[in-house]
Amino acid sequence: MSDVPEELQYAESHEWLRQRDDGTCVLGISDHAQQALSDVVFVELPTVGDTFDAGDRLAVAESVKAASDIYAPVAGEITEVNQQLEEAPELLNESPYELGWIVAFRPAVEPQGLFDAAAYRQVIE
Repeated sequence: MSDVPEELQYAESHEWLRQRDDGTCVLGISDHAQQALSDVVFVELPTVGDTFDAGDRLAVAESVKAASDIYAPVAGEITEVNQQLEEAPELLNESPYELGWIVAFRPAVEPQGLFDAAAYRQVIE
């Protein structure tokens, strides 16, 4: 059974979003997604300052099984990238909701159409 923290919002493509008090959002992949990928060996990250639209590819996680695109659930601008993932991509597997976050960004609009924890659990069951 996958871990699905209550305080996060989830995209159908298995990204999670944590809204911060300063208006920025942190994005990562769900426990369900990291389990499906298995052992992540490389993460391709965007650059701070990059802008993107909803549905754009933000990053790529490569595992021993496959490469998987990580998508933006909302348009915005990258404010931080998790540089630790360059040296330790396995953080996506070991700590998908804390140490394995991928990017922080300033959303262009209020995130909409995301699932709460209960609805996301129904998606992955």
